[in-house]
Amino acid sequence: MSNSPEAITTDISSASWGNWSKHDTHWVLSLFGTAVGAGILFLPINIGIGGFWPLLVMTLLALPMTYMAHRGLARFVLSSEQGNADFTDVVEEHFGPIAGRLISLLYFFSIFPILLIYGVGLTNTVDSFMVNQLGLESLPRAALSGVLVAGMIGIMLGGEKLLMRAFAVLVYPLVAILLFLSLYLIPHWQVPIVDTPELGNLASTLWLSVPVIVFSFSHAAAISSFANVQRRHYKRQATSKAERILKYTSVFLILFVLLFVISCVLSLTPEQMNNAKQANVSVLSYLANIYDNPFIAMLGPLVAFVAITSSFLGHFMGARESFNGLMTKQLKLTFAQADKLGIGFMFIAIWVCAVANPSILDMMGAISGPIIAMILFIMPTVAVFKVPALHAYRRHIGTYFVLCVGLLAVSALLYNMLG
Repeated sequence: MSNSPEAITTDISSASWGNWSKHDTHWVLSLFGTAVGAGILFLPINIGIGGFWPLLVMTLLALPMTYMAHRGLARFVLSSEQGNADFTDVVEEHFGPIAGRLISLLYFFSIFPILLIYGVGLTNTVDSFMVNQLGLESLPRAALSGVLVAGMIGIMLGGEKLLMRAFAVLVYPLVAILLFLSLYLIPHWQVPIVDTPELGNLASTLWLSVPVIVFSFSHAAAISSFANVQRRHYKRQATSKAERILKYTSVFLILFVLLFVISCVLSLTPEQMNNAKQANVSVLSYLANIYDNPFIAMLGPLVAFVAITSSFLGHFMGARESFNGLMTKQLKLTFAQADKLGIGFMFIAIWVCAVANPSILDMMGAISGPIIAMILFIMPTVAVFKVPALHAYRRHIGTYFVLCVGLLAVSALLYNMLG
């Protein structure tokens, strides 16, 4: 990658390179929206059960884990010699056609179950809000879910500009509500119990918490599309610019989400967190119950709706791209044919799942989890040693940090699945 003044001048003017642009802001919002899904409402419960020390460690490690992992995946996508290569193209280029298509298939199936989960979650959230908060009768589930899923996919079909506008509309109120709730809970903070931890229990708690931290901040589904847009927009400066956008995204994400998590955790005891987990309710629902606060009860469905919708859009972007890549290579379809087939298939699958309202969401999440960890953490690290364009990163400590986190996440997820 050339950093000469001539290369920079050729690709993009110094003014636009030196200044932060609206394009960059839109992508920060889009990646933020992809990461902040419904999982944020359960993150305080999963972390808070362990007490003070896991919360402290998560606070220290969340930023480097999030930034370095997504930076590595973006570098991997941008390492291709092809001008418009997506994720499926890059893995086939670097790992060969058979391994590449297998990884691409796993990548699709790491994202697709999350779309099914969000289809069910969005339908349940809107139905519950209509019945409990607005006092209306439930609409036929098939009609309600069909309209909601079609609306979200319609935003995707509107093109990049409409998608970026949708993220901006969704993310700003989401950030405002998270900030308000975080500050609202401050008067209810309790001094945490800071006892000397038993090292074995602490290590076990931290190990099993790694997947929760990793996937609560994950926006891996949108990275391939993001990297491709930066390649078209910034050309030879795409890697540097992508890393800059990812850095701002990670700081923005960690700042707001951690403030929300810390505020929730300090407002509840570990015993209360465990009660919330046993009841299988979100932290906002539990807070509304113990404080008997209708205001929090009203905000809960709104946060869930905005978070699920924004994250659905980001994950649909990744699923659509990977499906199209697989179909054009496996079935030799044209891109237009693959795109129509993929949109139709995913709409029907998400709609049917939303109508059926299954109780297998945890199992689907467990299937997605290890695959996401391998693609986000382990595969880009392996590529650093295999791909000549990435060899410069072999001696970077961040490469080994990301690999260690990935191995911990995969092992903890497999332990939970088999335990």
